[in-house]
Amino acid sequence: MSLNTHITTLEQRHSALDQEIAVAMASKPAMSDAEIKEMKRRKLRLKEEIERLRREH
Repeated sequence: MSLNTHITTLEQRHSALDQEIAVAMASKPAMSDAEIKEMKRRKLRLKEEIERLRREH
């Protein structure tokens, strides 16, 4: 897998997680704060990984 393909895959996962968080926060009953917080942490880790790969590229 090329680096660009890997970055694109990570960006897609980041976007999908962003949408999941939006749905989770709008749903009734909403997900627990802990679950939403964990999703946000995963999203941040993806963003950091994308940025790291771009810097190294």
